[in-house]
Amino acid sequence: MSLFNLPLVSWENGTVMIGFFVLVVIILIAVIFNLINSDKKPKS
Repeated sequence: MSLFNLPLVSWENGTVMIGFFVLVVIILIAVIFNLINSDKKPKS
């Protein structure tokens, strides 16, 4: 029974890490998008 419980724990841990990674990527994309927009405004 413990063999079936181990994959559930690691799968749950993996989902949390994937969710955290996606959150960091979205924040980075938002920061880069804001930098690009702020760079374009002074040029024009």
